[in-house]
Amino acid sequence: MAKKLSEGVVFAETKRWLFLGLPFTFTKYIIKDDMITMDQGFLRKIENDCYMYKVQDVQHTASLMERIFGLGSITCFTGDTTHPKLMLTHIKHSKDIKNYILEASEAARMKRRTLNTLNIGADAMVDADDDM
Repeated sequence: MAKKLSEGVVFAETKRWLFLGLPFTFTKYIIKDDMITMDQGFLRKIENDCYMYKVQDVQHTASLMERIFGLGSITCFTGDTTHPKLMLTHIKHSKDIKNYILEASEAARMKRRTLNTLNIGADAMVDADDDM
């Protein structure tokens, strides 16, 4: 499905304008086997990484305008402190990238033997017991 571009890079996409899908922004998304890198800015460069094993869920959205120009947006819900909701907006090949991120994040969690747990309200149960 995904082919290696260089140095472990699987996908490298540029954020695009919604108008005609032109790549006149200074944001680049680099997706590797083990991390997602967001490189932003022209005068002030900001590079932010999120390890793949921290991605908990992925959502794909495509508005009518995005679909017309062959674009889509991906939201990665992560356990990362700097970007708990990592947005990859207005990119090409968005469905392929979403599917790759889902598979790669699961593989990274299995490789690191990481377990995701959900808070199902156990604190409320402890508080209720304290009242008695």
